[in-house]
Amino acid sequence: MDNVMIHVRFSPNGTVTEIGERPAAASAQEWFNHLSRSTSNCYESLSGGRGLFRVEKGQLDALKQGVGS
Repeated sequence: MDNVMIHVRFSPNGTVTEIGERPAAASAQEWFNHLSRSTSNCYESLSGGRGLFRVEKGQLDALKQGVGS
């Protein structure tokens, strides 16, 4: 099982400012929302306004194709 780590940074008001593996067609917030809705038990909150998704490589490819649909 090959996992990909997707790092997230939040602004003080809670909106997403940066997120990894983001498709060009989606904003940072849209990609975060899509990952949050489409995965379960993959997100880990970190300190300092950061977070992390851990998803399988194959699942990531499917998630990228599903964004915006």
